[in-house]
Amino acid sequence: MPSPASSEEFLELVRKAEVADDRLLDTSLERINAPEPPKTLRELADKLIEAGILTKHQSSLLLKGSWNQFRIGPYRILERLGFGATSNVYLCKHQASNERVAVKVLAAMQAKDPKALKRFFREAKAAAPLDHPNLVRVRDADWDGETNFIVMDFVDGSSIQDIVQQFGPMDIYRAAFYMRQAAQGLQYAHEAGLVHRDIKPGNLLIDRTGKVKILDMGLARFADEEGIEALTQGEVLGSPEYLAPEQARDSHNVDIRADIYALGAVFYFMLTGKAPYFEEKSAAGRLLSKAKRPPKPIQSLRSEVPDALVAVVDTMMAKDPAERYQDPQEVASALKEWGMGPLDPPPEKEMPQLSPAAMRDSDKPAPSVQSVKKGKAKAKRAAEASRSARAEEPEARELSATTQAVVIIFLALATFGVAWAIFNR
Repeated sequence: MPSPASSEEFLELVRKAEVADDRLLDTSLERINAPEPPKTLRELADKLIEAGILTKHQSSLLLKGSWNQFRIGPYRILERLGFGATSNVYLCKHQASNERVAVKVLAAMQAKDPKALKRFFREAKAAAPLDHPNLVRVRDADWDGETNFIVMDFVDGSSIQDIVQQFGPMDIYRAAFYMRQAAQGLQYAHEAGLVHRDIKPGNLLIDRTGKVKILDMGLARFADEEGIEALTQGEVLGSPEYLAPEQARDSHNVDIRADIYALGAVFYFMLTGKAPYFEEKSAAGRLLSKAKRPPKPIQSLRSEVPDALVAVVDTMMAKDPAERYQDPQEVASALKEWGMGPLDPPPEKEMPQLSPAAMRDSDKPAPSVQSVKKGKAKAKRAAEASRSARAEEPEARELSATTQAVVIIFLALATFGVAWAIFNR
């Protein structure tokens, strides 16, 4: 369908797409059009985003004339969270329960490849039994016509990749705190018989409370997997910057120590802001270099990293798997000195900014940007008032106790006076 040429055509698409409640849309339009309507379609779309009627993703597609791309089975698409060559991930809302989830959709070209399709649903099989605070939980896997999808918990946060790229290397204790959580999540997966094989900064999410979540079991394998289920045999899997040297040679027959190497490489990235072997410009160059030499020393890039912590990273990234920590729990134990926490939540600037419509829990009016700011300011004032009241409580209690003592003394004197008068009659 061609792009809308007028406000009327655009609003017709909005109603046709059924992404907004008609009553809320009409009410919002009354406010938006007063005292005069927006001059352009872009301005109208932005006003509807600000009013919590549309998300940025919905607005973008509707401005292009696409109105029938907002449903996946029982889910309504709100925002696109990520995309790649093989899949897209969307923030969705279940149309009956209004619960927000992340839905991973296999790319159309991949769905035509039987092996890719089988591997996609195998990810759901691998992750579905896993239930740990540091792993993204898979809820369901299904298809809707030619659309194949996996339903996961929605993590309201940012990847380590995005945080470090935008804001630079992390505080040492903060990086260790996150790494220790990731190691605990990997230990749980290891005990379930899984090897992840694609640990990288983009697959480690930090939510708004500071909790680490490992996602994407698309390349995971069961430790005892053989035969026709060995869908990844004969392929080089993983990201060149982070995969272990033995994984580059034989991606199928690796064990949990390959994940420990990759986690060490992520730790290197968090501390230095650079991936190991960053000086090599090609994937082939990085793979050849890691087979021959260690990466540049961490302290040559960041001198304040303690020697003992550098030793932990070096052990995780040892060329010989036998010289690494042998399971993720050993990594977690090695990081106790730096990674026990607790730490403050991540700064708000590092977290994703969702559209007001994506934050709405029902079809009631969504909070506008201004109302969210006012709400935060109100909550801050209430917290300050509460702290002030608590500070005044001891003084109030002291005053109350003094008043009670005066009353008791007065009553005692009065009683004594009455008794004395009776005695002298």
